[in-house]
Amino acid sequence: MAIRQILVIQTAFIGDVILATGLLEKLHSNYPEAEIDFLVRKGNESLMNEHPFVRETIVWDKKGEKYRNLFKLIGRVRKTRYDLAVNVQRFANSGLITALSKAGHKIGFDKNPFSWTFNEKIPHEIGNGVHEVERNHALIRKLTDDQYRKPKLYPTAQDFEAIKQWQNQPYICMAPASVWFTKQYPKEQWIRLIKALPFEGNIFLLGAPSDKNLCDEIKGKSAHANVQNLCGQLSLLQSTALMKGAVMNYVNDSAPMHLASAINAKTCAIFCSTIPEFGFGPLSDESHIVQIEEQLECRPCGLHGKKACPKGHFKCGFDISTEQLIAVLT
Repeated sequence: MAIRQILVIQTAFIGDVILATGLLEKLHSNYPEAEIDFLVRKGNESLMNEHPFVRETIVWDKKGEKYRNLFKLIGRVRKTRYDLAVNVQRFANSGLITALSKAGHKIGFDKNPFSWTFNEKIPHEIGNGVHEVERNHALIRKLTDDQYRKPKLYPTAQDFEAIKQWQNQPYICMAPASVWFTKQYPKEQWIRLIKALPFEGNIFLLGAPSDKNLCDEIKGKSAHANVQNLCGQLSLLQSTALMKGAVMNYVNDSAPMHLASAINAKTCAIFCSTIPEFGFGPLSDESHIVQIEEQLECRPCGLHGKKACPKGHFKCGFDISTEQLIAVLT
């Protein structure tokens, strides 16, 4: 099969898009002359700014006229007539894009409702300890080989220049927020950690604009002179560039963990209600996973976390000790 144009589809959240970049690495390695396009949801396209292996980042705006935009997008995809379409998403809309793409060869997961239209349907199983990047790689194993590639992002020279102002002394990055309450290490615990850290450099709190109030509270109550709240001040790639140079990056099981993996930054990943066995853990060469040492019958309570602890106690978050987190620095 001659492969000249490839479409990779991942319209889920930031972390899912980052993990899918491992496919871009592998496909480019095996088909260096092929043109690769990457289809993502609106809001995630900045991750691909000046990506060396992506010809075009195609954006689906889900928040405007969602289905009108979807069918316009499908029309655009059909005109390109890709030789290969690789669908990393397991839900219906991405399956419809793939089914109607007119791609010469269509590959996706068997859980997708439109998988019956794919040329290849690959099993997807969560909970057996296999990492998501390996599950993703299974989609293209027959076209490449058995060796998966780690996700990788490419902050530009301008991104690295933009964060130089915060690199005049050693620093730690912390990303305290998460979309899901039960994935988020409690704010009281972040405050305790900052107070107890045997570290004299700067501590940067990272996140989206919507995380600013949380990080303002953490900064204020920690009463630490070297804490700076950078929420909303950095792009995703600038945050990635800053994390690369950190002494340590403390993150939840959330998007910043995957940003750290994609730049091979030192990582301490805190798992509250979710577990590493789901396959979304850190991938950096120096990675630490911290979680409650006690076995809880209620943990994990779900794959993606919940808006509140179903039991009301949130022991999987509050019972992770400060000492466990400090230990990764020694």
